[in-house]
Amino acid sequence: MACNGDGCQSTCYKDEQPSSKPTQSPNSSNSICIKCKLNDAVSGYGGVDDGRFCADCFRSNLFGKFRLAVTSNAMITPTDKVLVAFSGGPSSRVALQFVHDMQERAQKNFDASRDRSLPVFGVGVVFIDESAILSFPSGEMEEAIEVISSVVSRLAPPMKELHIVPIENVYSSDSSDGKERLIKLVGSVSDPTGREDMLLYLRMLALQKVASEFGYNKIVLGSCVSRIASHVISATVKGQGYSLPADIQYVDARWEIPVVLPLRDCFAQEINMFCHLDGLKTFRLSTGPCSSINGLVSSFVALLQEENPSRESTIVRTAGKLIPFQFNRIPEIVDGKVPLATRRRQKRYNLKPNDSVSSESFCLLCNSPLDKSEIVDASNVNNSRSSDIFYNACCSSCHFQILPSDSMSMEQFYMDLPQSVVARAKQTNNGNLSMLREQIQDCLLSDCED
Repeated sequence: MACNGDGCQSTCYKDEQPSSKPTQSPNSSNSICIKCKLNDAVSGYGGVDDGRFCADCFRSNLFGKFRLAVTSNAMITPTDKVLVAFSGGPSSRVALQFVHDMQERAQKNFDASRDRSLPVFGVGVVFIDESAILSFPSGEMEEAIEVISSVVSRLAPPMKELHIVPIENVYSSDSSDGKERLIKLVGSVSDPTGREDMLLYLRMLALQKVASEFGYNKIVLGSCVSRIASHVISATVKGQGYSLPADIQYVDARWEIPVVLPLRDCFAQEINMFCHLDGLKTFRLSTGPCSSINGLVSSFVALLQEENPSRESTIVRTAGKLIPFQFNRIPEIVDGKVPLATRRRQKRYNLKPNDSVSSESFCLLCNSPLDKSEIVDASNVNNSRSSDIFYNACCSSCHFQILPSDSMSMEQFYMDLPQSVVARAKQTNNGNLSMLREQIQDCLLSDCED
């Protein structure tokens, strides 16, 4: 037994290191990875797992969260063609990298298999250029597009198609005044939060249009726990509590092209650390100070996260107890080409119809599901102008923050809307009239009756 006295002059065990403790590097966190038990743990990024994993196990753990979300919710199947929305930030960059890694592995398996029965899903990348609405320093947007093109072109095969799309493309391709109408539309929204939300809706319309035109059947967004936590609070503040469950699930199939969130279980701190470790190039456009509710809430949640790294997770887990809608699941696949294992996994993890609530009516502007109290009686639809009908079919949050209050301004706002929104409004109105006719069918006289 070694002596433990400070005054001992013996050299017993003096230079001997315990065998159970590996040598620490000068920049280590003085802790060992809890997974491999071999390497030094990385620290300093402030996440809930800060100082628990080494660099390799950290990468594996983060990718594991992504892969579990994808497979458990049938987000990507071999026959899919997915469109990754790339803004240049860390979250969308990691989403693109992980989708690429999955595609690369699928390609290797396809090349190695004899029968080649499993096709490799396709991947495209889209960047929405919002310079028509937002002002950026001179040359910054051009530099951003160069970075995006470089990032996508350097990804290993299979090749990914890159789409650089101006946001004014939400208007018809034959519309020469799309940019002017867009500027006028956004400029008519006086509330800063309303303008920011309006831009978000227009961005989704642009993504949907690109996906539809080029044959993509899924849209991948890089929304992570941190962003979803901020959305939970801001949506509550803005009176969007009823529609909140629709926005925070892994899958959102209320749109023509379903939207998926494979990074829903990943934290912004982890994503930033991953970009740092792997040297992934990112950028952030200068948009100036943000005075909207969304910006204030994001700052508030960031402060909460600094005090307690589990705050964001607690917010998202609490909101996750809300009952999702039926469109928060990928429709069951009946195509015989889809592998049996994929169909079984989809059937196992997807939400069941009787475990969810459905909504037949959506806000014509933001596409949020409407509560019954927000649905206007369709019997008055014939006595109003198109702009009034549109106004009455929107949610209370859009009424308060986006839509003009006077009828003349509302008429101009309606005229400046993209054609896709107007078409959806007309389709909804026709559906309301058909539903009303069915309800009063027994009271109607036939043509042969007096």
